[in-house]
Order: sequence, then C-alpha cells, then structure tokens
Amino acid sequence: MSVGTHLKGGSLPRGDDMRWYAVHSKPRQETVAQTSLRREGIETLFPKLRRRKVIRRVRKWVTEPLFPGYLFARFDLERSGRLVKYANGVAGIVSFGSKPAAVEDAIIEAIRAHAPDDVVTVTPAQFRPGEVLEIQSGPLRGLQGVFEREMSDRDRVILLLDALAQGARVEVSREHLERVAD
Repeated sequence: MSVGTHLKGGSLPRGDDMRWYAVHSKPRQETVAQTSLRREGIETLFPKLRRRKVIRRVRKWVTEPLFPGYLFARFDLERSGRLVKYANGVAGIVSFGSKPAAVEDAIIEAIRAHAPDDVVTVTPAQFRPGEVLEIQSGPLRGLQGVFEREMSDRDRVILLLDALAQGARVEVSREHLERVAD
C-alpha cells in the first residue's frame, strides 16, 4: 500500500495526525525547501536570526537561518511523508534510526514566541553608567572596568579601567563586554 493512498477510514487526515518534524534541507536551500513544501500545502516554520555582523570590516545587519540546514514542517507522516522527503530542496526528514522524530508543539510555540515574523533579532546589550563590565576577548580580555558612556556609533563604548594606572579610559566594542555578576 502506498503512503499517499493510506488514509484512516478513507477520510482526510484528522488534526491529531498532524505533527511537527525537523526537515533537513540541501546545503543553503532552506528557502527553496520551504517554498516547495508550502506550494504543496504543508505548514512550515523557518526561523531566522537577525544580528549585526562585521563583513569586510564594516558592521552590517544580516539575516541568517537560526538553524542552518533545517526548517520545521507540520504534516501527517503517513499521508505526506514521502511528498516532504522528496520535495525540492529537502535532503530528508530528521530521524532517529529509521523513524522520523516528531518535534513537540511546545518547542515550536517557544520558537514562535521569540521570533515574530519568524525572525529573532539580537540587539547589543544596553549598559548603564557605573556598571562593572568584563572584557571577554581581545588583548584586554579578563580586565574589568566601569562603563562610562557609548561612542557616537553606538557599537563601541568607553570603559574606565581601574586595573591600569590612574583609571585609564579605553574604547571597546560592545560585543566584547559582559556584565560582572554581583
């Protein structure tokens, strides 16, 4: 009996047969897979991450897959599993052994709650004057200082380092800083 012709009681699939699955796309073809699945009436979720990134020494906003090479699709495995598996841009359905692994609805809901319009935007941390921060990378890694102010480009800040003689001021990229726990 073929997957496409097997329906419980000869009727359309019930809502409880519909489950979310992680779908592995072909390299850099998540959007192709999503378009192909949607064209077939399959509900999809392809969450993306929007963040600042340095490209050729210039800071730009970029949007990339939150889970590169993967998206989520909601379908009845018996009725539409073959269609999903062989859709354009799809490499396969994530499985454990030979059984496709369903994704809990709560996980999908949590992703959607943090990704309006399927996009999670990461914004730089906001610091207050007087906050103690620690430099996380670069030549001054591990040094602590007091946040003084933001620079005009808002990606860099001025820290007052008490570890150096007489509280030297240094300019540091915001992404290299982390709050010191109390």
